[in-house]
Amino acid sequence: MVAVYILLVGAIVVFAMILRSGMKEIGIPSMIGFFMLGFLVRFMDNQWNLISEQGFQIFDFLAELGIIVLLFRVGLESKVTKLIRWLPTASKIWIGGVFFSGLLGFLASYYILGWELVQSLFVSVAMTATSVGVTVSIWQEANLLYTHHGEILLDVAELDDISGVILMALLFAVAPVLKSGNIAATLPILPEILGLFILKLIAFIAFCIFFSRYLEAHITEFLERIQVGNGTLLVILGIGMVVAATAEMLGFSVAIGAFFAGLIFSRDPDSVKFDGSFEPLYDLFMPFFFVGIGLKINPEIITGSLVPVVILILVAFAGKLIGHGSIAYFVTGSSGALIFGTSMIPRAEIALIIMQKGLSLGDWAVTPQIFANMVIVSAVTSLTIPLILRPVLNRQSQQLT
Repeated sequence: MVAVYILLVGAIVVFAMILRSGMKEIGIPSMIGFFMLGFLVRFMDNQWNLISEQGFQIFDFLAELGIIVLLFRVGLESKVTKLIRWLPTASKIWIGGVFFSGLLGFLASYYILGWELVQSLFVSVAMTATSVGVTVSIWQEANLLYTHHGEILLDVAELDDISGVILMALLFAVAPVLKSGNIAATLPILPEILGLFILKLIAFIAFCIFFSRYLEAHITEFLERIQVGNGTLLVILGIGMVVAATAEMLGFSVAIGAFFAGLIFSRDPDSVKFDGSFEPLYDLFMPFFFVGIGLKINPEIITGSLVPVVILILVAFAGKLIGHGSIAYFVTGSSGALIFGTSMIPRAEIALIIMQKGLSLGDWAVTPQIFANMVIVSAVTSLTIPLILRPVLNRQSQQLT
């Protein structure tokens, strides 16, 4: 049986690289191909029972490694100094987007679709995030990323993801208490839980800041003296895994730990060198996260999902268009309002991590059906927005420079 799993893993690595190249050629995010690959494997398993429970555990572990490298890279590429530069402007747009996206996501889930409280909160938090990868790639193609508007947009997208990761950690802290759905009964103990969560988060962030300011440079210098080739990068990634595991043990998740681990090394200009050698590891493990998403979707539950999916897609579009777009109108003018709102619509990496983590808690947090609905929303928004946004950016490039 081990030989079958090795065969499957090897085949997935090969097909993932082929799919990535093919998707890039036609301008479609590679994660869509990875979804399809995982879904195909799940379909084949339903037909021929290829994967045992142990096999699914192996793929879950690989998916966890995919989460770590994905969030580590997001943190590594989040330049805090540049983020601070446009923070006063970007924060206004960010607050509006997070508020309206989260609010509409909760109202649609809880009141229209009739889902449970915790389930609706997971959808709400997932709706606040933005796919930095999809958005940035479109602006880079138009040579607008490093314009005034482009840098503000990059800040807003990064703030969306940072707040999404933190809100996910907060939701993990309060979700077990809200499981009963009786808000009145849980209100007295919520302050204690939130207080403990905030204290742990502050302590964790303080440790990361201390490590970044006073230890990171010395460790990097020491590793460069004793290691050869990519050994330094491997040790740094190992440190990232330790930080991610520590965050999980503190009650957050490996996702938030990996993100902050990336931030630790992002302040060092030498991290650019690490980022380059990090690519092969990223290319190896990252697809397994999205393949794992596809593996968790049972083909039998796809039917009957049309109404919830349509509602959630409308919410995904409206939340960002109203939240980001309306605030951007007052901050950047009419030329930036629609473009900012549209650019923030794709939901991918962080949104799917939030839903995947909810699914791991059980049906009381995220059911397989809700999970499948949100995966479809992610695929639709990530596929359609590049088609809509590219011509708009090309037409208004002069106004945005």
